[in-house]
Amino acid sequence: MANTVRVIGGDLRGRTLRFPDLEGLRPTPDRVRETLFNWLGQRLDGSACLDLFTGSAALAFEAVSRGATCVDAVDVNEKACASAQENCRKAEVANMTVTCSEATDFLRQNKKIFDVVFLDPPFAENTLMEAVLAVLPRHLSNGCRIYVESAQSIEVPQDFKPLRIAKAGRVHFALWEFQR
Repeated sequence: MANTVRVIGGDLRGRTLRFPDLEGLRPTPDRVRETLFNWLGQRLDGSACLDLFTGSAALAFEAVSRGATCVDAVDVNEKACASAQENCRKAEVANMTVTCSEATDFLRQNKKIFDVVFLDPPFAENTLMEAVLAVLPRHLSNGCRIYVESAQSIEVPQDFKPLRIAKAGRVHFALWEFQR
């Protein structure tokens, strides 16, 4: 079915999420999400998670489904945010907050600390990753795991340790750990 993605693990496994037809919106494929959650471990119990360019909110819902205590889903597109909120309502998810904001604005205005962060900015906007990585560290717990996805390989910044790196088709993805 067009403009849908399925939650692949956890308590919401099999649930279909609908999302709007938006230019540049490309949900993380099932195969990549499966690899990611194999890397993270299947459960995120007790974790505070941030899905900074949420789009379809597939990663945010996977985190909720796998026991995250709270998930902040952030996107600049109002239609994407409305869709994520509607999916929360339909799935009766109470521990996800959807915020319609620019990523760097959210980080500058927010004081939360996260244990797991998903960074999957629009491929066409290469400078977003650099801007976010400049502000992100003050929001990370020591040992925070950061998932990054991009159209090209990403240089690992200082204070981050690469744990895993892979490529599927045109998608480069990696898991880093933040170390203070």
